[in-house]
Amino acid sequence: MAKIKNGDTAIGFELPGVDGKTISLSDLSQGKKATAVMFMCNHCPYVLAWLERLIAIAQDYADRGVAFVGINANDATKYPADSFDKMVELSDQRGLPFPYLHDESQEIAAAYGAERTPEIFLFDADLKLRYHGAPDDNYDETLATVSYLGNALDAVLAGKETPVAETPPVGCTIKWK
Repeated sequence: MAKIKNGDTAIGFELPGVDGKTISLSDLSQGKKATAVMFMCNHCPYVLAWLERLIAIAQDYADRGVAFVGINANDATKYPADSFDKMVELSDQRGLPFPYLHDESQEIAAAYGAERTPEIFLFDADLKLRYHGAPDDNYDETLATVSYLGNALDAVLAGKETPVAETPPVGCTIKWK
């Protein structure tokens, strides 16, 4: 499970994005009620299965003061489909409504203790971890019944405890160097 635990403060980062800009956690979270850090990649079938739902939730909550960011930490040498150029392609093709950043050194993924793609870390306005795990209860959209991320976002925005603070992340392992 994650190195950072429920209630811990988010670990800062400054990473290059597919839009050519370097983005930091403080840039993303400034003035936001919540920030969702999502470790993801281009080739993982689990990410691809969840991607439209992640895009939809990011769009649904953007006007409610929630920031979203995708971070790809996979080794692009062993997995060329996860290269920066392919990240740009994925972002353009899918119209990602959030920054998609490259953790080439893998330092941020390691610091967070991220193990899978997708893996969500949801922080409140004070950047305290409030939820960690899978987006919902099934990567197969037709079988999904509980939106862990959506429920956690609703709780954070309402100033309440999250109904579930942690679930096992489901997906491909991060491809370490």
